[in-house]
Amino acid sequence: MQTPQPAAPQIGATFPQTEFGTDPAALKDYAQAVEGMGFSHIVAYDHVVGANPDRPGWEGRQRPYSHESQFHEPFVLFSFIAAVTQRVGLVPGVIILPQRQTVLVAKQAASLDVLSGGRLRLGVGVGWNEVEYEALGMDYHNRGVREVEQMRLMRRLWTQPLLTYKGKWHAITDAGLNPLPVQRPIPIWIGGAQREGNDTVLRRVGRHADGWILVGPPNDAVESSWATIRRFAQEAGRDPSSVALEGGVRYGDGDADRMRREYDTWRRLGASYVCVTTMGAGFQSPQQHVDALRKAMQALSS
Repeated sequence: MQTPQPAAPQIGATFPQTEFGTDPAALKDYAQAVEGMGFSHIVAYDHVVGANPDRPGWEGRQRPYSHESQFHEPFVLFSFIAAVTQRVGLVPGVIILPQRQTVLVAKQAASLDVLSGGRLRLGVGVGWNEVEYEALGMDYHNRGVREVEQMRLMRRLWTQPLLTYKGKWHAITDAGLNPLPVQRPIPIWIGGAQREGNDTVLRRVGRHADGWILVGPPNDAVESSWATIRRFAQEAGRDPSSVALEGGVRYGDGDADRMRREYDTWRRLGASYVCVTTMGAGFQSPQQHVDALRKAMQALSS
């Protein structure tokens, strides 16, 4: 008897934050084109401020973004996209949660979920840029443990009209959000990869998250990391199948066979979603990103 093949992952698109520009008409066209091509969701990254890479103490440090990298704020961005689309899912991938006020994030997420008709899937992470934490008045060094408490509190805020909560970093006395979101609670996914010799992120995903977001293509560590997450979920008394997976496919040079191999790897691993990234391919206009996504969709759905 043949083993049944895992279901095909839904295909999303990564918004090319740093390469897109600020034209709202182009953003509207992009969002509607993505929805019209049948992509299930749009992922957008989060950075509030960018740091000067030439600052003292950063000599020789490799950082993926700088003050010259352009980022729209995800909740504002997705509010705009929600208004000009009807079905496409909205996925911050990821909100750097510990550098933000927890209750305010919960309020913003609830409002976006209501106004979009329940289309939000909230990706969160702890980030890497201590400069942002300083600028936002948050502690960079305890960000991981605070994130766990933040997730617990947000889920209660999204499901209880009134609550009293006293944690290590948060206190709420007989108060609540209004309106509550459509989804109660909104799904929370964690983004982040395993660091060599450190399973902290994987443990956090397995014990506390609804899913794991990896926007990059599959690598040699993915399969073992995914097995580790499922083990942590089971140890925490959770059904491992309740933790979902989103992987990434890079457009790169547009090689359809390579994109299909990346997609098939994620499918074999049981991913629920795969997101196509067109950044870094040398495109100079929003339309080039749209054209690339059309080619990618053809390659992955054939």
